[in-house]
Amino acid sequence: MPARDPGRPRHNVFEAAATYVTASVEEDADRLDEASGWVTPDALAFGINELASRAVIALANARGEPVEAVARGLLGLPGAEPSRPA
Repeated sequence: MPARDPGRPRHNVFEAAATYVTASVEEDADRLDEASGWVTPDALAFGINELASRAVIALANARGEPVEAVARGLLGLPGAEPSRPA
């Protein structure tokens, strides 16, 4: 990662992850490049993982479904059906 320019604002790992994911969804290559330069690659991967985890938990809570069913459903994997009471 290049040396930080003291005139530029500092960004934390969660800001970088949120911006990176948003730019990816919006297919904004310039913003992707910008956000990926804010933190180290390992820190960005951690932030993206944390964002994904929180999003899946929030969606599962909103749907009243198990976290695993929601995660698998978002990826189109088998076993995504919510558990049904017997």
